[in-house]
Amino acid sequence: MTKASKPLFTTSFTLLCISHILFSGSFNMMVPELPAFLTKLGGEDYKGLIIALFTLSAGLSRPFSGKLTDTIGRVPVMIIGTMVCVVCSLLYPILMTVSGFLFLRFLHGFSTGFKPTASTAYAADILPMHRRGEGMGYLGVSMNLGASMFPPIGSYLAGIYSLDIVFYISSALAFISIVILLGLKETLENPQKFKPALLKIGPKEVIEKTAMPVAIVTLFTYLSYGVLLTISPDQSDYLGLENKGMLFTSLTVFSVLSRLVAGKVSDKYGRIIVIKYAIILLSASLVLMGLANSPLTLMIAAGCVGFSAGIASPAVFAWVIDVSPEEKRGRAMATVYIALEIGIGMGAILSAWFYANNHENFPMAYFISAGFTLLAWVYLQFFYTKKLQNG
Repeated sequence: MTKASKPLFTTSFTLLCISHILFSGSFNMMVPELPAFLTKLGGEDYKGLIIALFTLSAGLSRPFSGKLTDTIGRVPVMIIGTMVCVVCSLLYPILMTVSGFLFLRFLHGFSTGFKPTASTAYAADILPMHRRGEGMGYLGVSMNLGASMFPPIGSYLAGIYSLDIVFYISSALAFISIVILLGLKETLENPQKFKPALLKIGPKEVIEKTAMPVAIVTLFTYLSYGVLLTISPDQSDYLGLENKGMLFTSLTVFSVLSRLVAGKVSDKYGRIIVIKYAIILLSASLVLMGLANSPLTLMIAAGCVGFSAGIASPAVFAWVIDVSPEEKRGRAMATVYIALEIGIGMGAILSAWFYANNHENFPMAYFISAGFTLLAWVYLQFFYTKKLQNG
């Protein structure tokens, strides 16, 4: 059976998606409660760092995860990333200071620096070539399922019991994800044994040049996530949305719905055209977030953001697979994820700065984010297209 004729949902791809759901649920279930938790610790002025530190360490780890994915294998790197979640979640109830919390947020980010990079490369190895966009859509759906199902559960458990319980369950979910990963067969041909020398990264091993156009678009489109993750919990409180996790559920449920078809559309009509439309929709959705004045309108706006991002994401990751050499697939994925983390980190820091714990500043933070997002469309329309025309 050729790769092109293989079914999409093989046993390996199904297990990969299940592990992705649990991995995503592990670190996302605590996110809605972290701003209030940090405030109780006395770190109200550091809310922007909750996401920024997480994404900073994820970005810093990408060159290493990309190289290791292409050398020691996809599965070991996925396990390393998920193990970070297991350990960090157990340490949150112990390091109960502002500095300890911020240190853990930085350490915790290494998980997303490793697991998604290797998971995407693994999926690229096993997906039928003509259904890459569709397959990447489903892999994204699995990540979104974890991000949609578990935040409201986390908020519920934090309200009924304590946030410590949430941390422990978070660790358990990550551990189960590792157990599932142990059942996957390695797809990298002739993987090497790990040795410390592999952690030495040369300048040419950080960025894969063929992935740079994808990375530029990714940076500006994912800035919106940093904004939402940072200020939407406070916005939910201000507008009277009692279970802040429901906002993330709306975001991710609608992202799942669009991903179910968006990948197929990009396979049929092309990556660039799909991404362009998604960028316009995403910018408009961010404006709606700024204009939201009730729990219902806030959840609708968040759903629009998720729907728009869900259209773009499968096309983006199928695009990077299309343009990158197979032997450098891990590095190419890492390049795009570095851009993703920079975008989220920038969104977190800028939105916290513009918001400044003043509810009147919510619209401005979202409107500025919408403007930055449109820069991705400008790049595709006027720079990337011109580059292709010039050969």
